[in-house]
Amino acid sequence: MEKLPKINIIYEDNHLLVVEKPINIPTQKDNTFDIDLLTILKNYRKIKENKPNNVYLGLVHRLDRPVGGIMVFAKTSKCAQRLTKQIQNNTFHKTYYAVVLNKIEPSGTYKDYLIKDKNKNISKISNSKEGKLAILNYELVKYKNNLSLVKINLITGRPHQIRVQFASRNHPLLADHKYSNSKLNIPIALFAKEIKFIHPITKKELTFTLDLPNRYPFNLF
Repeated sequence: MEKLPKINIIYEDNHLLVVEKPINIPTQKDNTFDIDLLTILKNYRKIKENKPNNVYLGLVHRLDRPVGGIMVFAKTSKCAQRLTKQIQNNTFHKTYYAVVLNKIEPSGTYKDYLIKDKNKNISKISNSKEGKLAILNYELVKYKNNLSLVKINLITGRPHQIRVQFASRNHPLLADHKYSNSKLNIPIALFAKEIKFIHPITKKELTFTLDLPNRYPFNLF
């Protein structure tokens, strides 16, 4: 069997698994058939809990393949349903940090309707209200060398939402080859830094945070 990458487990109980997703690993199986995070974590559970058969692990949110950061998985279908409901009700909070080109306004809200082009695997901003509503808030953390470090509160979780919304306003994410003409051979400058939600069983509010990656361009700031 292919040797599976070691995943940073941040928190675990009988109901939840909170981990750091590495960059360049798909969240779930895709058409590349490369090893994916969901399969790795199911295998981790299977070995740790000594289960001979397949184990359940519910995927409640996703990160794009080139994006790293914090994620939570549900160990039961009941927990998965309750976390999904929190996401739908906007009581599950996701905070990202990104480095974008050009000096950005100190804060703002982006609100667009997005259409997914499945053939090209990109999202586009609709000129009408056709598509799915996409909303985020951001704050400028620091500006340096014509780069802006921004903190993003993601209100909705649409495919490529952060990437397309910033790119459409002349602030593409650094090293985003899909939504800009970047030739940089580095990981995309987007990181899922924090999640906050209500534990689906204990009802306690949980917050999990990671440090920003110690790599360019984050280490500029």
